[in-house]
Amino acid sequence: MAKRPVPLYDFAAFGQAIKEARTGRKESRKKVSDEMNISPRYLANIENKGQQPSLQIFYELVTRYGISVDQFFFPDKTDGKNTGRLQLDTLLDSMSDKGIRIVTATAKEIAEVENEN
Repeated sequence: MAKRPVPLYDFAAFGQAIKEARTGRKESRKKVSDEMNISPRYLANIENKGQQPSLQIFYELVTRYGISVDQFFFPDKTDGKNTGRLQLDTLLDSMSDKGIRIVTATAKEIAEVENEN
């Protein structure tokens, strides 16, 4: 039986998001690859060449960095949380009540300024 022709998904945008998240945390490829038991070259290929990761590695990367897969698989869908919002949620979860009050006050000020324009 012949394989049905299916275009391969382009993982370039995903790889770029992983690279940005990793460098944003100041994590080296070596550190991440050692912790995930993969080669640094495999991680580099995912990040730079859009290599298709295995499902397990894909899962580990999106959970490690709080990456929303919706933005890649459903780019026209706007009601889900994008990666930035997921990462902000993660930061908020680690804050004390004092930190939450500061972030809330800042967000209110930003909303006011944006509504003035």
